[in-house]
Amino acid sequence: MKDRVFVDTNILIYILEKHPHPKVLYISQFSLGISVITEIELLGKKNITPYEVNIARDLLNNCEIIDLKNTIKETAIALKQKYSIKTFDAIVAATAKSFNLPLVTADKDFKKIEGIDIVLLDLKTT
Repeated sequence: MKDRVFVDTNILIYILEKHPHPKVLYISQFSLGISVITEIELLGKKNITPYEVNIARDLLNNCEIIDLKNTIKETAIALKQKYSIKTFDAIVAATAKSFNLPLVTADKDFKKIEGIDIVLLDLKTT
């Protein structure tokens, strides 16, 4: 069984774009969990083409998509209040926290959130 990680939208975008960095290939080998918010962000992109939708759906079919449950909602509210973060980011962080999964992201803003294992994917370094 593959190890599970929880990924932010930017990581899925890197995977879809076949970013050449070895860290992207490494992360894509894990069992990926995502928030339903990430699904909305990915598919709700302005001017997304039908081809891009199909490719994104293929990737999403290989992810565990976690719906917004009441415990996640309450945790997101607390994180948003404490850290003044965007609602989508609060939901993503709350979902990772609720499932006790490391959150893989390229967004440095998540580093300020305590109680979550953040794996910052900095593609500027090898």
